[in-house]
Amino acid sequence: MLLLVALAFSPSTTNAYDSDPLQDTCVADLTSKLSVNGYPCKTSPPSAADFVFKGLATPASTNNANGLGAVFGVVQAFPALNTLGLSIARLDFAKGGLVPPHTHPRASELFHVLEGTIYAGFITTDNKLYAATVNKGEVMAFPKGLIHFQVNAGNSTALAFASLSSQSPGFQLVASALLGSGIPDFVLSKTLFVGTNVVDKLKAPFVPKK
Repeated sequence: MLLLVALAFSPSTTNAYDSDPLQDTCVADLTSKLSVNGYPCKTSPPSAADFVFKGLATPASTNNANGLGAVFGVVQAFPALNTLGLSIARLDFAKGGLVPPHTHPRASELFHVLEGTIYAGFITTDNKLYAATVNKGEVMAFPKGLIHFQVNAGNSTALAFASLSSQSPGFQLVASALLGSGIPDFVLSKTLFVGTNVVDKLKAPFVPKK
C-alpha cells in the first residue's frame, strides 16, 4: 500500500520544455545581470509596442553561400516572448537556397511555406529519413532536437516562416558542429572512416582562417 501511495505522488515522466508562465506578461529585461534559466521581467510596465515585432516584415539577404536569408524572432530580439515558450523565424530562399542540416535542441518546429516549393526532411534517432515536397500554403512539422533541412526545389525564390516551441530554441548546424568545433582529426578520421588528409579538406570551410 505504501508503495502504491508513493507511486501515485511520483512524477511518471520527466518533461523538458519551456516553463509555463506564472503571470500574464514578462517582457524580458535583456540588460539584467541576474542569471536565470531565461530572463527576468523588466520592472517598468510594458506597452503595446513591446508585443509587436517588425523584424519579419523585411526580406533578408540571400547573397551568401547557402542562398538563404534568415531573421529570427527569438527572445533576444523580441523580449515579449519571455516565458511564452515560442518564437518565429523568417526564411528567404534564393533559387536553390538551402538551410543545411541542423537541430533546434530546445524546440519542435512548424515550417509554413508562403511562396515557392521547398523539399524538406528530418532524421529520426534510428536514422530514418522523413522527407517531402512542401508547397505554397502547406506546413511540415519537425520534432524537437532532430536533424532537419530545407532546400528550395522550385524555379523561383521562396519564402517560409518557422514557428518554434521555445523562446530560445537554439540552432546548431551539423557540419559546423562536427568539423568546426575543434574535434581532433584522429577522432574525425575514425568517425568518418577517411584519412586525416580528407578530414583536413572537409574542415577547411568551417575553420576560421588565421
